[in-house]
Parts: sequence; C-alpha cells; structure tokens
Amino acid sequence: MNLKILLPFQVFDEKTGVSCIVAETREGSFGLLPQRLDCVAVLVPGILTYETEAGDEIFVAVDEGVLVKAGAEVLISVRRALGGKDLGQLRTAVDKEFLTIDEQEQSVRTVMAKLESGFLRRFAAFHHD
Repeated sequence: MNLKILLPFQVFDEKTGVSCIVAETREGSFGLLPQRLDCVAVLVPGILTYETEAGDEIFVAVDEGVLVKAGAEVLISVRRALGGKDLGQLRTAVDKEFLTIDEQEQSVRTVMAKLESGFLRRFAAFHHD
C-alpha cells in the first residue's frame, strides 16, 4: 500500500510498500491490509502504527482526523502528528498535546457552537416565512 499522512499545510509522511496499518477510531483500533475493501474511518487522537514490507514498525502520534483507503492508496488527514521511536513518549504526547483542550480552545468552541445554532435557528425561521 501507499501511505500519505497529511497535515493542514504540509505532507507529514509519505511511504510506499506499507504492508499493514493500525489506527484508532471511536469504536477501537482496526487494521488495514492491502486486500481490504475501500473504506473511510474517523480517527481519534492516538497512536497510528504501520509496518513496511522490510519489516520496520513505525509509530506516529496523531490528532483527530480522517483515514481514506481507495485501492492501494491510503490517505490520512489529521490536525497534528508527531513521529518517534519511543512508544511511551508518543503516548505521553497524545495525552498531553492532543487530548487536553486548553481554556482558550474550549472558549472558542463554545462561541462557535452558539454562532452555529443561532444561524441555524434564523435560517429555519427564514425558510418557514
């Protein structure tokens, strides 16, 4: 398989000859092999693992995002990603960087939710008039 990990403004990693991918979703971890049917999955913050045909196992800490498998191409688009060889340090990075929402981000999300709900209410009222 050909794997490409995309960040909002750059390509984080691109590998060919990937034999296995394990990713985390809300329902739990799942694996991809080359013969698997095409699929789409929503990823949660966690550790993405992939293995090359040479037998190398690579770990990448990823934030939430989307995985798309189409034929031999696997595209993973995430907000943030960190590479490393020490699995313990990557797990700590996921817990510290990706799972903790700071006060400012929480405040922005609250304001955006209020704006969206207000817009939808006005749009529904306009549609009924």
